Amino acid sequence: MDHYIEKILSARVYDVAKETALDTARNLSRRLDNTVLLKREDQQPVHSFKIRGAYNCIHRLKSENPDLPGVITASAGNHAQGVAYASTKLGLKSIIVMPRTTPSIKVQAVRDYGGKTVLHGDAFDDALSHALVLAEEKGYTFVPPFDNPDVIAGQGTVGLELCRQHPDPIHAVFVPVGGGGLAAGVAVFMKYLRPDVRVIGVEPVDAASMQASIKRGRRTDIGEVGLFADGVAVKVPGKENFRLCRRSLDDVITCTVDEICAAVKDVFDDTRTLAEPSGALAVAGLKKYVAQHGISSSNLIAVVSGANVNFDRLRHVAERAEIGERREALFAVELQEKPGAFRKFCQTIGRRGVTEFNYRYAHNDRAVVFAGIQLANGDSERVEVLEKLVAGGYTVQDLTDDDVAKNHVRYMIGGSGEGADNEHLVRFRFPERPGALLDFLARLQRGWNISLFHYRNHGAAYGRVLCGVQLPEADEKRFYAFLKSLGYDYFLESDNPAYRAFLR
Repeated sequence: MDHYIEKILSARVYDVAKETALDTARNLSRRLDNTVLLKREDQQPVHSFKIRGAYNCIHRLKSENPDLPGVITASAGNHAQGVAYASTKLGLKSIIVMPRTTPSIKVQAVRDYGGKTVLHGDAFDDALSHALVLAEEKGYTFVPPFDNPDVIAGQGTVGLELCRQHPDPIHAVFVPVGGGGLAAGVAVFMKYLRPDVRVIGVEPVDAASMQASIKRGRRTDIGEVGLFADGVAVKVPGKENFRLCRRSLDDVITCTVDEICAAVKDVFDDTRTLAEPSGALAVAGLKKYVAQHGISSSNLIAVVSGANVNFDRLRHVAERAEIGERREALFAVELQEKPGAFRKFCQTIGRRGVTEFNYRYAHNDRAVVFAGIQLANGDSERVEVLEKLVAGGYTVQDLTDDDVAKNHVRYMIGGSGEGADNEHLVRFRFPERPGALLDFLARLQRGWNISLFHYRNHGAAYGRVLCGVQLPEADEKRFYAFLKSLGYDYFLESDNPAYRAFLR
């Protein structure tokens, strides 16, 4: 350990990196009844801590071999940018092999920093194998993304800064784990200087190679890994990283995609910056740890490790964050197929916000709706709503944790409504507020059957509803007069080509 402490203290990182801020997350601190601090590695020039280890390693290589022709590495993105940036700074050529699944923002950033990119394979390990082949062919020196003492020492300067920035008591530091470079460096330094501080690694549930390795007592290849948090999508941890983490980490916990998405939102709410999924992973782990252990009135630090996120990834993050925070519940509810059934359902759940309401006519006697309900008190309120619906005589299925429902079924509900004769399609817009959907349904005329209904709360100022209504021909004039009397913006869509192609 003394060897690593010396390497961390003498690491050459500040030619390109900076000492990043340790910011108080005020919203999270208030919610969790702890002082939550965020180590802002997203503030580095390459928006990731990886610049530290990359530069420290390449600087040593260049010092030992001034005629070094170039370097090569494999990376899912952030190490790639660090190597490209450091190499250019030191006047070296660099080749970066990246998985084809790497977000385009990271690929372009490598090119902008002067690196040559080669896209190969679908995961980090595929890129790594190809990079080693290219290194032999070109005579370039391979710069490991994590399994290297100089890389580990460079990342360990994060721990050095934490000790200097927060001399007061710290209950735990949470560090994201991919190959283990950051976790190893931080844990080694913290345990040397502040052995009382718990250092906890955090991995996605579908890429938990360090946790599996520590449990089995040996490095373990877990096979396929999830790519949502691409910065930590590693099948097997580094050899040296595993040795150090096994000795110095107090625990490794895992988080789901939904929990990671909620953490991205938490970081944004407190800092107004967008962390990438792997960048927010430690925050997700911190929250889970507090919930599991009932920690309060303590100082907790999470390393926000990066902010290189593709903008289109935000659609998924926004969709899943509310469920990850347990602020939304999803139900499949069976209603009677008769006028007024929707209104009765909304009355049963009370004036809670409805995030989604999908239905298409399919049977004469029963209707099954897909409903999203906003929650203020997490799982306890979800159970309360479920019990209310059951007590109201409804057949209900809780789909909140069903991946098929969240990823697919909610977007596929519909199809042609056979038997939905004389259907009139209308699109509505009304001011969004709690209870707005119930107010809307309450104003629909009794005796007219709703044969199609789609509503999603997009977080906008206006709610948008697509509604199919069956009515006798004799009621058409009365129906149009009724629409005008509602006071909502509406648009007649019965001739809409998409409706005619898929829903008639």
